[in-house]
Amino acid sequence: MDIFEEMKKHGHEQLIFNYDKSTGLKAIIAIHDTTLGPALGGCRMWNYESTNDAILDALRLSKGMTYKCAVSGVNYGGGKAVIIGDPKSEKSDELFQAFGSFVETMKGRFYTGTDVGTVGMDFVSAAKQTSYLVGLPKEYGGSGNSAVITAFGVWNAMKATAKEVFGTDSLEGLTIAVQGLGKVGQCLVKHLYDEGAKLIVTDIFEDNIQKVLDQYEGIKAVEPNKIYSVECDIFSPNALGAVINDQTIPQLKCSAIVGAANNVLKEERHGDILHEKGILYAPDYVANAGGLIQVADELHEYNHERAFANARRIYDILGQIYSISKKENIPTYKAANLLVENKIKKIAGIKSKYVGC
Repeated sequence: MDIFEEMKKHGHEQLIFNYDKSTGLKAIIAIHDTTLGPALGGCRMWNYESTNDAILDALRLSKGMTYKCAVSGVNYGGGKAVIIGDPKSEKSDELFQAFGSFVETMKGRFYTGTDVGTVGMDFVSAAKQTSYLVGLPKEYGGSGNSAVITAFGVWNAMKATAKEVFGTDSLEGLTIAVQGLGKVGQCLVKHLYDEGAKLIVTDIFEDNIQKVLDQYEGIKAVEPNKIYSVECDIFSPNALGAVINDQTIPQLKCSAIVGAANNVLKEERHGDILHEKGILYAPDYVANAGGLIQVADELHEYNHERAFANARRIYDILGQIYSISKKENIPTYKAANLLVENKIKKIAGIKSKYVGC
């Protein structure tokens, strides 16, 4: 892989490799675009098969954060960190302190917090070395668990999508296939169950499935590789990305796709295929923007009501995107990108004005 070619292709500004010999920390920080402001994005810990896989994940995720910030009306740029390692066995206070020390060297160019494989307490450790963090537990001065507002945003995205496809934003009676029952997936299931949706769920961890089955009656569980082919109205991916690909698309029996996972499309052409097949896709960085909205609000004296009011706007933003998609006859991911890129261009013009000393 030619790293500079990858950066050039997607418009990245920086890719930073961080190694700490005392803890064995191997972390990568990707800064995509800081036109709107300092980079903001979570820190993922995952047992990647190769360093190249980790690099590509950081690049994809950081670009997604630029678009997510812009579409949400948040004046921050896109960044992401990944730590290479098993989150179940390789975490330690010292490891995250080491990570925090590297974040500190960026002096506010990058703010980070929880993502897949990390939790708030990991960043309590990191906070011993840096203050450029978001999403800390409430008892440590943060805004708390961002999974709650992320699920709230996805629920609103699902209602907007249902209105577009079925003519009503009620989810009652719809069959929804939920892939991934982690922090966000479990919160989302509660919203859907309370509204009267019929749920089919799966997760790679049996404990997560059992937790949901014990809590709610009438939910059906299937094996992870069976979730794509179940008959449903909405497929909701809430785990890792790239799940919409050449292998899974032929299996889909849904009318729409709405979830909390990042980078759901393995390649952009898969969004084109969904458009051709008449499956409405809610662009992931719009649907899952709730967590970003919360942590961005935290940087300006967090207000719970304001954050949730802004997350509720995901419903209206998706309505705009669906309108552009129909008017221009383009896939929804292209409509979302068009909305974002026009906004970044306008903000760049505003910021280019000379300010005298």
